[in-house]
Amino acid sequence: MDWYVHPSSYVDDDVVIGKDSKVWHFCHIQSGARIGEGCSLGQNVNVSNNVVIGNGCKIQNNVSLYEGITLEDHVFCGPSCVFTNDLTPRAKYPKGKAGYLKTLVQEGASIGANATIVCGITIGRWALIGSGAVVTKDVPDYALMVGVPAQQKGWACECGSALDENLHCKHCGRQYEQKTGGLVERQGN
Repeated sequence: MDWYVHPSSYVDDDVVIGKDSKVWHFCHIQSGARIGEGCSLGQNVNVSNNVVIGNGCKIQNNVSLYEGITLEDHVFCGPSCVFTNDLTPRAKYPKGKAGYLKTLVQEGASIGANATIVCGITIGRWALIGSGAVVTKDVPDYALMVGVPAQQKGWACECGSALDENLHCKHCGRQYEQKTGGLVERQGN
């Protein structure tokens, strides 16, 4: 095998795990899950049925990815961040798979420890969700989101640093400009 699963973890049938991915202690990967190459799943991660995880993702300890969630390439999920897939759950009246709302976390986005992601939204490319934030609506590309409920407090560079008021990164030198749906990196700097 060209991937690693710790012996304390369970991997159901019909699961794909990409090359060089690692699944650490006490994880459960459920049927139909697809995990890309070069991923790391920390201790006690649950990947539910039919979840899609792109290449190079890092999912820290105690994260559950429920059915309806897709992570694109290079997404970071901090320790104990929470995803949902049903806006109005009732134990007595389960909706089942047909009632789950889809959540998309786009390329390079990072979600801080203990953040909550309410289902049915899209988190834009390279967005940065602060620890403990509660995200209830779509997030633009490169947005820096904090608070309860989460509000945009600025912009984040692809490298993870906060951008200044001129949309410039003092850490790596990238320059951005605002477009519909968030920021785009200015080319030819």
